[in-house]
Amino acid sequence: MDEKVPCCAADALRKIFQREFGSEMVGITMHDHIRAQGHTMNHSGEKEIGNELLKTMKVYNYIPSGAEEEFRAALVRENTKSEKTGA
Repeated sequence: MDEKVPCCAADALRKIFQREFGSEMVGITMHDHIRAQGHTMNHSGEKEIGNELLKTMKVYNYIPSGAEEEFRAALVRENTKSEKTGA
């Protein structure tokens, strides 16, 4: 993981990505860093990938416990989609 941690609040704000989860629009900090991690994982199953992506997301973002499964599923969907498109 070569991604630099933001040096200050202003730098962190530039790294926020807006994403729709369910019916809510949320801001995700370090989104590109999290996506890049998904591409380098060697886990065989979606559940393991989802768990690792969620774990990383929770380092940089607040995820309510009641929304973890929804976030995990969305992260796996996005990871699968970006692997297929090469993005």
